[in-house]
Amino acid sequence: MKTVILAGGYGTRLGEYTTTIPKPMVTINGIPIIQKIMNIYSKFGHSDFLIAGGYKCDVIKQYFSNFSNFYNDIEIDFSSGNVSIIDAKKSKNWKVTIIDTGENVMTGGRLKRLEKYLDEPFFLTYGDGVCDIDINKLRDFHYKHGKMATVTAVRPNPRFGELKIDGENVRVFAEKPQISQGWINGGFFVFEPDFLDNIDDDNTVLERKPLEMAAANGKLMAFKNEGFWMCMDTKRDLDALSNLEKNGHLTFCDD
Repeated sequence: MKTVILAGGYGTRLGEYTTTIPKPMVTINGIPIIQKIMNIYSKFGHSDFLIAGGYKCDVIKQYFSNFSNFYNDIEIDFSSGNVSIIDAKKSKNWKVTIIDTGENVMTGGRLKRLEKYLDEPFFLTYGDGVCDIDINKLRDFHYKHGKMATVTAVRPNPRFGELKIDGENVRVFAEKPQISQGWINGGFFVFEPDFLDNIDDDNTVLERKPLEMAAANGKLMAFKNEGFWMCMDTKRDLDALSNLEKNGHLTFCDD
C-alpha cells in the first residue's frame, strides 16, 4: 500500500524554524520528523511514499534527492560530474514520490490532487506526528470492517494538570493525567479510493466535509491506539520529542 504524507502546511507555530524549511523537515536530534514518520511505516514493510508538498516543497525534494549522499561517504569525479557512494553506511529501499500540491491548498485539496496515483486503498498521515502504532494491525482492521475510511483514535496526555473541584475544595489533583474519556484524531488513516469523491476542490479541508460525511454515513471506523502519540506543533513539543528520543522512548520511529 502507498503511504500519503501531507507535508505542505506553513507550520506557523514553529516560526523560528519554518521561515526557511517546511514543518516536516524540522529535525528531532538531527533527523527530519518526516523521515521518522516514514520509518514507522517502513518497519512494517510499507516503503512506497507519496509526499504532498506545498510550502517550500523544494527543500523536501532536495533532501530526498540527495538522501544517500547525506548519509554515506561519497566520491566526486569533477571531470565527469559523477558522484559515487564509496561506503554505504545507510540505505533505504524506499520509493519516494514528491508532488508540489501548491502553497495555499487545504488538506483535502492536497489529497485530491494526488487522485491519479491512488487507485487502491492507501495510508495517509500528517507530516508532524509520531505514534507507536502497529501499521499492519491498522491495515488489517480496515480490511476487516470493509468501510470507506479508518482513522486512528488516540488519547494523548494533556498539557496541564487536572483538578476535580467540589465547591472550593480540591478533591483530586492529577498532574498531567492520561485523558480517560475523549478520543482525538491521531492521523494515521486508511482510505479507499472512492473516499476522494467526497473532496470538492482545493479549498476542501479533509477534517471537515469529507470525514464528517463519511462519519454521518456510517463509513468511518476508529482504530484505537492506547500507546504513545505526539504531534509536533510548537517548540515545546519539539523539545519534548527530542528529550524523549534521547532517553530511548522513540525507538518505534528510529532508523
